Formats: sequence, structure tokens, C-alpha cells
Amino acid sequence: MSRRLVNITLDNLDDLPLRCRGCVFWELDPVARERALESGDAGLEKEAWVSSTLLEWGSCGKIAYVDDVPAGFVLYAPPLYVPRSVAFPTSPVSADAVLLMTAHILPEFAGGGLGRMLVQGVAKDLTRRAVKAIEAFGDLKGEDGGCMVPADYLLSVGFKTVRPHHRYPRLRLELKSALSWREDVEVALERLLGSMGPEGVLRPV
Repeated sequence: MSRRLVNITLDNLDDLPLRCRGCVFWELDPVARERALESGDAGLEKEAWVSSTLLEWGSCGKIAYVDDVPAGFVLYAPPLYVPRSVAFPTSPVSADAVLLMTAHILPEFAGGGLGRMLVQGVAKDLTRRAVKAIEAFGDLKGEDGGCMVPADYLLSVGFKTVRPHHRYPRLRLELKSALSWREDVEVALERLLGSMGPEGVLRPV
């Protein structure tokens, strides 16, 4: 069984699950999102967001493939590119951090370590780009069908709570230690992220 990570581009955007392909929960503010949903333009708005973020900032997501079948993905960007990020009670995201927006593993691929693989891929990418940290708004309820990353999953891969909340805590993963290690980046990230813990924590959206 072969597994690989690739950057999300306009060419492979359609490999996202259908519901996620047309979801603009993070990419638009609540008012603009409702307007896009009513007009049926959500898919085009998603494509426009990915296009502009790639051009202005660079890689903003990764897709995991298992035997060339899309099995999961993750999206991330600086908070400036994520209008929804200011709508949370634990906002704003720290100025030195990139926001982990959403992560999803297809149910049939849960339990195979893909969640850890995706987070490591993001950490490796951002470490190379001299980013200091990754932050995320965790969901303590972790309801199925949502666009949030479950807080227990984030904690299991090394994130720490920096702004507590009964529903949407803000969590942070420091990358500065990885930048200072003069070792192979794979070994550094293994130390940084540690053991992921129970698999299958990511829920379908």
C-alpha cells in the first residue's frame, strides 16, 4: 500500500470530498458565505480562494493519497487569508502563526496514521518557510459533519491550549524548536509531534 502527500492545487482540488469541495466555511465571512450558498457559487468561491492564496502566499493545503485514492486532506493559511478566523470567541490567531483551518480523513481510511502524516506534512512545510507556530480553533464537541478539527485530536498530536473555551479553545503547536535542531527534518518533526495517540479521531465532514 503506497501513501503520499501532495500540495493542493487547482488541478487536484476536485479530489476533495464533494461536500468539502463546495464548503467555504473558512474562506468567506459568514455573510459572504450565506450569499455564496444561496447563489450556488460556493464551489467557484473555493477555487478562487485557493488560487489567490497560492499566488500570494504559497502552498495552503495537502491531500493524502493511498494507492492513488484521495484519503484525506488539510487546509491551512495565515489568519489574514481566513475571514472566518475572526468570528471565534477565542480569536484572534497569533500574528506569528499560521491557522490550521480544517483536516479530514475519509472514514474508510481512518486508523491508518494519515492524520499524523498530514500534520507532519504541514509542520515540515511551514518549518521550511520559517513559520513559528501552527494554531487552530479546536471543537470540544467534535460533531460529525462540521468543518472544525476536534480539540482532542489536536491535543493528541502535540498542540497546547493557549486560550481556553468551553466549546472552541484556541490551540498552538510551536515550530521554533524544530527550526533550531541541526538534524534531518523528519527526525526533528518526529520529536516535536511525538506519538499521535488513538487513530481515527478525525471525524468525517
